[in-house]
Amino acid sequence: MELELERTALDGFTAVLDTAVAQEETMESIVPDACPDLLGVCDTEGVVCLHRKEAMEGRVELSGTIHAMLLCQPEGEVGLRRLEVDLPFTCTADAAGITPGCKVVAEPRLRGADARLVNPRKVLVRADLAVDVQVFAPVADWACASVLEPEQAGVEQLSEPCQTCVTVCVQEKPFPFSDELTLPGSRPEAEALLKWRVALECGEAKVIGSKLIFKGSARLQVLYRCADGGLSTGEFELPISQLMEVSGAGEEAMCQVGLVLTDLSCELDDGDGRTISVSMGLLAQAVVREERSMTLLTDVYSTLYDLNTQVRQLALSRVADRGEREVAVRELLETGVAAQDVLDAYVTMGEAAQNREGERVSLTTQVNVHLLCRTEDGETTSVTRTLPVSCPVELPEGARCSCRCACTAPVYAAPTAGGVEVRFPVRFGWLALTGSKAAAVSAVTFDENAPIDHTGQPSIVLRMVTGGERLWDIAKAYGTTGRDVMQANALEEEELPDGQLLLIPRKR
Repeated sequence: MELELERTALDGFTAVLDTAVAQEETMESIVPDACPDLLGVCDTEGVVCLHRKEAMEGRVELSGTIHAMLLCQPEGEVGLRRLEVDLPFTCTADAAGITPGCKVVAEPRLRGADARLVNPRKVLVRADLAVDVQVFAPVADWACASVLEPEQAGVEQLSEPCQTCVTVCVQEKPFPFSDELTLPGSRPEAEALLKWRVALECGEAKVIGSKLIFKGSARLQVLYRCADGGLSTGEFELPISQLMEVSGAGEEAMCQVGLVLTDLSCELDDGDGRTISVSMGLLAQAVVREERSMTLLTDVYSTLYDLNTQVRQLALSRVADRGEREVAVRELLETGVAAQDVLDAYVTMGEAAQNREGERVSLTTQVNVHLLCRTEDGETTSVTRTLPVSCPVELPEGARCSCRCACTAPVYAAPTAGGVEVRFPVRFGWLALTGSKAAAVSAVTFDENAPIDHTGQPSIVLRMVTGGERLWDIAKAYGTTGRDVMQANALEEEELPDGQLLLIPRKR
């Protein structure tokens, strides 16, 4: 006969892959007929748009487009001209636990881009792409909390409280965003947009009922050519607020929401040098985790029958630490050229690493600083330098840490003696999880036609407590109950000091 057990559902998702995929994309492109011959490429920047992500058997495939913007010097013209090149990409990552039913979270980023002239009518563009990928497999799990109606079979049970962190929901929502922006009066009018970039950030996310409410911003920066051929910049902060359907999460759940581009266009309105129309396709990707308290049935026995017990190992996870910290970077970069002005400055995030010494973990990222400078000779040139930035945190040994880094404000850059001084903040966000195993009873059976034979056993046993024994272990060993032992010895609590002499009543 099988005993009926109370089960607690632990449905959710488990991470089967958390990695960064890096690859280089190159493409030769012909200069359009409407553009004069090119004398050189001054600067190259790109925007990554994610179009597709798909989980397959044993692998995940991602694809999209790198929209590269080249600042070129055309022959016979004053000022720079934009040349656009689209580089399609497809990348993959393999892991044994990936199936078509998995959820994929992907955040592409461009670590750098450059271009050179093959000839006055052809350019070769190179882009250094990285994609942070997480894959979550659905899990239908459960744990037994207790035996239902234990008195019918004389069952004694030991249940212990525990906590675990469950990834309850992995959800996404695509949505469009568009706006018309006006350059401030303090800026010169624009004759042509040369390039643009968007930094996306989700600053607040909370579950209310079945909705995940998240708020963030898109920081748009544009570089444009003025009527006199000079360059100027504009910056806009665009608020974003959206709702997303989620299931299985309480209002105290921990929500991580990332925003990625699926499309982006910026256009200067005809006949108006101050109005910019921006249109974006955005994808919000949410991972929702919840700390859950539950009870595990860890041991059972019967005073009436011999029980056959099955035990299974449960994988438990706890949040060891989560947080954000902003690191202020201030450096003097040697540029190799005498910069009179810095026309544009931005950063891209390179490699990330973790170095551990005991409980001290140094989160480190390589930040690529890109400068567009005008030299004392009046020429426009670009400079790229790489800076290591680190953030120390205290994490328990054995904790698995995932980290994301972002520049949270525009880069300040100014020429100074010996090079260019740059200042910018880098935000480190981390989540550290610890794992453990717990043995829990999963099934109990017995033969109701074969009760325990107590014939010839003494009714009372005298027993001394040794080695920190628990009342549960002693009662189980002699086929009695903890209640009976406590009553026979006038005990008020279950804690047993070593050396105490106990009267143990046996079941007859």
